[in-house]
Amino acid sequence: MLINNYTLCFIVLSLFVGATPASAKKKLQLTPLEMQAIQSKEFETSKDILFASVMSVLQDAGYQIDNADLQTGFISATSASTGKTNFWEAMGGASASGNTRATAFVERLTGKAARVRLNFLNTRMTSFGYGQQSRDDRPVLDPQIYRNAWEKIDEAIFIRQSTEDPSPNKEGDNSVVPAQAPQN
Repeated sequence: MLINNYTLCFIVLSLFVGATPASAKKKLQLTPLEMQAIQSKEFETSKDILFASVMSVLQDAGYQIDNADLQTGFISATSASTGKTNFWEAMGGASASGNTRATAFVERLTGKAARVRLNFLNTRMTSFGYGQQSRDDRPVLDPQIYRNAWEKIDEAIFIRQSTEDPSPNKEGDNSVVPAQAPQN
C-alpha cells in the first residue's frame, strides 16, 4: 500500500493536533468570588487619588481612555490593536487582530479608603472573505497581571500623595498673617 505525500502530511498534522495536552485544552474556571478576589484591591487613599492613579497607570501602559467618570468611578480603556493572523488563517485568506480592553470601577469606602476592581479582556477579531467577521473575547484570569497592576497603582498613589500639600498656606502663597501687637 502506497501513501502519497498529502496523506502523510495529513496524518502527521493530525498527530500534532491530537497530541495537545489535556491541561492545555482545559479552561481555567473560577467562581465569581475567586475572580473578585483577583480583580479587586483596597487602598488607604481617597477615591479621587485612586481614580487619578488608575487613569495614569492605564495611560502609562499604552491604553487609550475611552470613557472615564469620577462621579460613578467607572473607567474604560482599550490598548492598541496588533496583528494576530496565524499561518492557517493567512493560508485561508483571513486576517486577525487583537487588543486588550480594560475596565475599572473605583469606589469610596468608609474613612480614608477606596477600592478598585479591574477587569482585563483580550479581544481577537478575525475577518474572512466576503465581509464575514468573528470576535473572541477572553477574560484575563492570570493573578500576576493583576498583581503587577496593583504595584503600579500603589506607586502612582504614593507619588500623588507625596506631592499633595495638605496645609492651607501653600508655597508661593503671598498672603500675610497679621502680627499681634505686644500687650503691655
